[in-house]
Amino acid sequence: MHSTVRVASLKDHVGATVTLRGWLYNKRASKKLVFLELRDGSGIVQAIASLADIGEAKFAEADHLAQETSLSVTGEVRAHPKQPGVFEIAVKTFDVIGAVAGEYPITPKDHGTDFLMDHRHLWLRSKRQNAILKVRHEIIKAIRDYFDGHDFTLVDAPIFTPNACEGTSTLFETDYHGDKAYLTQSGQLYSEAAAMSLGKVYCFGPTFRAEKSKTRRHLAEFWMVEPEVAFMDLEGDMALAEDFLVSVVGRVLDKRREELKILERDTSHLERVQGPFPRVLYEDAIGVLQRAWDARKAAGTLVTQPDGTVERRPEFGDDFGADEETVISSAYDRPVIVHRYPASLKAFYFKRDPADARLALGMDVLAPEGYGEIIGGGQREDDLATLEAGIAAHKLPREAFEWYLDLRRYGSVPHAGFGLGVERTVAWTCGLPHVRETIPFPRMLNRLGP
Repeated sequence: MHSTVRVASLKDHVGATVTLRGWLYNKRASKKLVFLELRDGSGIVQAIASLADIGEAKFAEADHLAQETSLSVTGEVRAHPKQPGVFEIAVKTFDVIGAVAGEYPITPKDHGTDFLMDHRHLWLRSKRQNAILKVRHEIIKAIRDYFDGHDFTLVDAPIFTPNACEGTSTLFETDYHGDKAYLTQSGQLYSEAAAMSLGKVYCFGPTFRAEKSKTRRHLAEFWMVEPEVAFMDLEGDMALAEDFLVSVVGRVLDKRREELKILERDTSHLERVQGPFPRVLYEDAIGVLQRAWDARKAAGTLVTQPDGTVERRPEFGDDFGADEETVISSAYDRPVIVHRYPASLKAFYFKRDPADARLALGMDVLAPEGYGEIIGGGQREDDLATLEAGIAAHKLPREAFEWYLDLRRYGSVPHAGFGLGVERTVAWTCGLPHVRETIPFPRMLNRLGP
């Protein structure tokens, strides 16, 4: 019996005869040689089947193998004669494990996005999608390692919730044994409760948003990590977000260079993700947008809407969309933190700025290169009466938040946290134009399968 190994470990078996199991990624042939590209999830290797080595019957079988046939290949591991660090297999024998029924749907030719999304279960086998999934894995592992290594405790938040963090307009409603329930849009409120027990916690799981959006940044189901820390203020929150993001990006650069190369990612942009990140007041960011608007007006390039109106000049109180975030972040070569937004733009649980009651102690981290917000968070309101007033002002059902108000009744403390969207972070790190490739099976408006 020969050792069964993975492609990634071939460097440790040069000169030995081993067995690999995988799928036929590609094939080319001449009169006396068939070159089989075998993929096994850890990499792709060229297996060279010679007529002289395997005989006429096996050679003919190899010559007629279809793309994605699953195989067991046994042969000698050799260093590639012209490519240092690359290895190949001199085939001694092979066996078909699973044949292919008809032509494999995803061929080397170009396919439209809808076709590829309809065949997502097969598209995942491509070299590019394989690389994206490995980067995603590394980001998730880096996230967990960071918080586990900084004395945080993982606390899982529920997916079914009786209340919404910010109203019910963007939630999926469901029946819960006769009661109305929602798929969670955030685990934050539950993390706040856990932080009052453990001090430093994070939750990590799927979250759901029901808005009917088709933007390149939107998914109906996505993953988010949300740390929450007792006795932390907005300044500490921004420092934590910065250190965390630098660590995650650094980990990807250290461990996934080969995958980023496959994706043709210009890693110089990621290498500049170092602290300190610029910190920009919301009011100053509005000034940046106003100057950009003035410049476009002078150049005659303002956008005219379908109804004939021209885009108006940004003003204090406006929220930021993708275009605005791109303008703000374009002045920097690394992520930028925008903080102290108008309270009117933020949820009921944000604490007001003691120095300016118009403002909430909130912050967003905007990724460069047009990728926009990847982190959002801030300091939470810790005063009971103020929080009660906020719930009433937002017309939220008081009874659904009584447990949340208890956190302010019994030993309230200043606390803060944030949420990072995994898919947006993967898209930025990999340099992808759309988040649909960042998750194995994306759920988007008008797409519930495969």
